[in-house]
Amino acid sequence: MADSAVVPNQEAPAPHLLRETVVRPTSGWRSLNLGELLLYRDLLMFLVWRDLKVRYQQTILGSAWAIIQPLATMVVFTVVFGKLAKLPSDGVPYPLFSFTALVIWTYFSQAVTGAVNSLIGNTQLIEKVYFPRLILPIAAVVRGLADLAISFAFLIAMLAFYGVWPSWKVVFVIPFTLLAIIATVGVGAGFAAINVRFRDVRQMMPLLVQLWMFATPVAYPASMAPEKWRLLLGLNPMTGVVEGYRWAMLNTGPFPFDLVALSTASALVMLIIGLFVFRRIESSFADII
Repeated sequence: MADSAVVPNQEAPAPHLLRETVVRPTSGWRSLNLGELLLYRDLLMFLVWRDLKVRYQQTILGSAWAIIQPLATMVVFTVVFGKLAKLPSDGVPYPLFSFTALVIWTYFSQAVTGAVNSLIGNTQLIEKVYFPRLILPIAAVVRGLADLAISFAFLIAMLAFYGVWPSWKVVFVIPFTLLAIIATVGVGAGFAAINVRFRDVRQMMPLLVQLWMFATPVAYPASMAPEKWRLLLGLNPMTGVVEGYRWAMLNTGPFPFDLVALSTASALVMLIIGLFVFRRIESSFADII
């Protein structure tokens, strides 16, 4: 019987080239790992497109609803605050004054509400497939930009109707919109995570958003606030956004630097807190949702 020889497997990797990957459940205040969102950007775009199609499905007016809501609110504000209460409007027609603020406020309120409900509305997706859960509230925030663009186009038409033409300052609409997005992601993500554990948040949000609107200079100018209250008013991130929009679109006085600076700092703090709260609760989503 011929001797047999053991021939080593030439395709097997050398021991020092093997890499071991250990998967452990996360706990505590783990890293945000925001870079992971880039790997799932296609999923983000799919969710945004899906929500846009569902939003106006089987509706008669379709995307016109993006204009109807702020327009109807503007009419009410014009009658109550402009005609009856005779609130000042920084030297511009009150309908234009209020609608400019309502364009960005409506985006904020609807995006926050959508973000808070995004996790509960995608329960089956969360239970069956892994992906960064933060994509869900972000998708709600990004989806709202379509409505914002539609209402902003209507605002341009209103400016032409009233004979008010924006100057070069209109370019600042972009950073002010970005500031609104930052605040929306922070608030929406934080409350979305809490809503998974405590469903009272879902019932509380309409009241909170309504109170938040009256704490924001939407129906009135920030100049009406006494000096001692300006600091508190500026801590509201949407104050700087609303006043910045009016400054950029309507040329209403000097740049509100103090309010914008305070609102920017407040928005960044809200973003950091919201993201960490989201990550803190995220590991238990599938168990309690």
